[in-house]
Amino acid sequence: MKHWYVVQVYAGYEEQVKEDISRRIVKDGLQDLFGDVLVPSAKVKSFFAVEDAKDERLFPGYVLVQMELVPEAIRLVTLSPRVMRFLGGKDPVPLSQQEIDRVISNIQGDVVVSSQAPEFAENSEVEISEGPFAGFIGRVEKIDKESERLTVMVSIFGRLTPIELGFDQIKR
Repeated sequence: MKHWYVVQVYAGYEEQVKEDISRRIVKDGLQDLFGDVLVPSAKVKSFFAVEDAKDERLFPGYVLVQMELVPEAIRLVTLSPRVMRFLGGKDPVPLSQQEIDRVISNIQGDVVVSSQAPEFAENSEVEISEGPFAGFIGRVEKIDKESERLTVMVSIFGRLTPIELGFDQIKR
């Protein structure tokens, strides 16, 4: 039975590795052992950009191969130029159906890159990364998404004190 496996390749050579593996499958007559070979990429639109979406790799340095885990298939893939190894080493681990479905849905649909505002939840713990309270741990009390500010309750000298911080001053 064919499963999806992750192959680590030299970054920037994903398309060449895909073409080479596909060519070697046909040359060696092993089509019955292999399914698809994918380079996970998606059209990415910038939130503010007006120009066309550009194709961007979702996992640089990795190629997905659908194959049966038999010695001939493993040998064909690992001996291909610019292939480093299977994820999992000598015993490659197949991707679960849920993982491959998520990757394929990302490939088929457009991925919109929105503004980089992180999502915070009230009553969650955060670490302050900048300012006079850097290194303190606090609890999110109030979130103002429009002004990108948080009110964080921090224990100072044993008393909870509200501190107003920007999103950029918080480490999740």
